[in-house]
Amino acid sequence: MAKKMKTHRGAAKRFKVTGTGKVIKFSSFRNHILGKKSAKRKRQLRHGQVASKADTKRVRELLPYK
Repeated sequence: MAKKMKTHRGAAKRFKVTGTGKVIKFSSFRNHILGKKSAKRKRQLRHGQVASKADTKRVRELLPYK
C-alpha cells in the first residue's frame, strides 16, 4: 500500500492553488518595517500574483492535493 505524500508546510503557507489549477504566490516585504513604506506600496503588496510556469511545476510537487 502506497503512503500518501505529505504536504510541504512551508509551500502551503506561501502558495495557494486556484480552482482552475493556477498557483498564486503572495508578495514579500509585507511583515515588518512598514512605517517607511508608502500606503500605495503596502496596498499593492496585498495582492498575490500568478506564479510562473516553472514555479507552478515545482509548487505542484510540494502540494500533492492539487
